[in-house]
Parts: sequence; C-alpha cells; structure tokens
Amino acid sequence: EIPEAFRDVMDEETYNKSVSYTLAKNKVSLAETLYDGILLAVWLLPWINGASPLSLLWDVFSGLVGTGLWGQGFVLFLVSITLSLPGIPWEWYGQFRLEERFGFNKSTLGLWLMDKVKGLLVGFVLGYPLLVLILWLVSLSGFWWLWAAGAIFVFQLVMMVVYPMFIMPLFNKFEELEAGSLRSNLMALGDRTGFKAKTILVMDGSKRSGHSNAFFTGFGKFRRIVLFDTLMEQLDERELSAVLAHEIGHYRKGHIPKMIAVGAASLLISFALLGWLTTTTWFASSFGFTPENQSLAPVLMLFGLLSGLVSFWLTPISNQFSRKHEYEADAFAKDALDGDPQPLIKALHRLSEKNLSNLTPHPQYSAFYYSHPTLLEREAALLGNTE
Repeated sequence: EIPEAFRDVMDEETYNKSVSYTLAKNKVSLAETLYDGILLAVWLLPWINGASPLSLLWDVFSGLVGTGLWGQGFVLFLVSITLSLPGIPWEWYGQFRLEERFGFNKSTLGLWLMDKVKGLLVGFVLGYPLLVLILWLVSLSGFWWLWAAGAIFVFQLVMMVVYPMFIMPLFNKFEELEAGSLRSNLMALGDRTGFKAKTILVMDGSKRSGHSNAFFTGFGKFRRIVLFDTLMEQLDERELSAVLAHEIGHYRKGHIPKMIAVGAASLLISFALLGWLTTTTWFASSFGFTPENQSLAPVLMLFGLLSGLVSFWLTPISNQFSRKHEYEADAFAKDALDGDPQPLIKALHRLSEKNLSNLTPHPQYSAFYYSHPTLLEREAALLGNTE
C-alpha cells in the first residue's frame, strides 16, 4: 500500500507504477555496472602474452595515424569511440524498452541515431583540438599539468556560454515564451529576485522524453532561463513560479561559483596526479603498455578510464553539498513567494508523480547516491521554516 504520507502525492496505481519503475531502473543499472566492470577488466588486464587488448588496440591505431601530436590525439579519440560502442545497446534498451515501457520515451530511432551522430561530431570538433593542446603543453615545462588544468578550466568557462547558445540548438528547438500572464509573472519574479534575464525560453523536451525540467545557463548578459515544454504542461502558473524561484535561488546563493571553484580544485588535483603518473613506468606497464608506447597519451587514457573507480567513493561527499544547496534554494523560493511554501510543495508533488519518482528510498542509499533530498525531507524543511 502507498504510505499515508504520500496519499496526496500519488494514487495507489501510480505509486505501484513508480515502485516498478524504480526497481526496473535499478536492475538495469546493476546489470550494466557488472557488464561495464567485466568489460573494463577484459580491456585493461594484460592477458595476451603480457599485453592488454587496449595496449594492442593502441599500437594498431598508432601505426595507422602516427605518433605525432595530432596523431596521438586522434588515437585517443578513436579509442574512446571504440570503448563506447559496447555501451550503445544499453542506451538503446534504456530509451526504447525501459523508458518506453513506463511511457516516458518520445524519441524515434532515427532521432536517437541522429543525436549520436551529432554528439560524435561535436565531440570531435571540440575535443580533438583540446586533446592535442594538452599533449603539446607537455613540452613546455615540468609543470605542464598546471597549464593543462588551466586550459581545461578556461575551456569549461567558455562552454558555459557557447554550449547553450550554439550547441544545444543543434539538438533541441528553443522558442521565446509567448507574451501573457505567465511570461509577465516570471519576468517580474526574475527582476524582483535580482535575476534579470532578457528572455525566457521554452525547450521542446517532449520530443525525446516525458520527463520535465527547468534550468538557467550562462552567466552575465548571457544568462538564459529555460523551461521544458513538458514542465509547462504539468504545472500551473504559481507552481512554475516556485520552480523558477528555486533555480534562481541557486544563482543568488552563490552555488554556481562555489561548484565552479570545487570543480577547478578537483581538476587541479587530477592533473597533478596525472603529471606524477607520467613520471612513472609502473602505471602504464601494469596494463600491458611497453616502454616504447608509454607517452602521455596512453597514460591520459588509462587515467580517464580508472579515475571513476576512485571518484565513485567521493559521491556521498559531493552529494551532501548538493543537498545542502537544494535546501537553500528551496528556502529562497519560499521567501520569493512571500513566505508561502505551498506552491513549491505542490510543484514537487506534481513532478514526483509525473516522473514516477522513488518516494521511499532506503536512507543509506539516498545518502550515498542522491544529489537532492527526498520529497519528504524537502517538504519538512519547507514547512519547518514557517514555524
């Protein structure tokens, strides 16, 4: 039976469907994680006469395109594509079987394939020169990793402006929110809360999924407020104002620069570790790379493949900060709506129902994996602020 606390959020049929959706996603995730782990071991372990399949693949690609800067950068790109191919069936299953089964998939096979092609081209145009730049920086000094981290950081800042303006429109259609009371109220909300935006855009998220979202991108005069069309269908005007106020709360509370600073520190630590690994021979040789092919490029590739095994254990730490930010943004949204928590609570209820959210996660599981507080936790915090 649906718990008493959620009887005003979902009916029993929807609650049972949300439980089934959660269990189905977890089963697929567990199977995919096991599959990826086995595949990673097969690629990396030196079981072919002291060489790993990855090291042999590296030698084949290097023989085809060369070992110069542009050649090694292209090898990195080719290897990354090759390693991603076994994951495509899982992505297809998630989109056209799992999401389809629960009514969320709105995409077609043609659109899905076109997204893959566009993503590959964008990744090549942006990523390939960046890889070559990193490889070139090695020749500058022993502190190349410092310059490389700085280059990546600047690239990320530039992408905060470039991505929403030029790349996202390659995948989705953006239209200005039509004139009316909703636009007027949302623009007034932005002005009232110190988040002046030139326009509010509506994104055709329904072209691919029934899930909904809202976000803002860029900074300074490049700021853009974006609402999914599915979100506008699911919420009324007051609830949309609460969701937008929550997003503005992230901006006004300084969460964006804080996350950028944390990202910059993580980037610096990662490249410092990478710089140290390039001075060793044991790291690359442990995975079947001979001394002849132990340049920065394969070390960079191995580091990228293995870093997730370490960063995974930092997940609960980063999620704890994320949940703190969500509470602060919720409180800001409540204050922005004259201290009334109900619009945001109703919006959270509606979104939980429409997205079949897991309303009853295990506390230890949510503490480790969830970047947002649970629905009950957010509602209790909002109501507690009124006391």
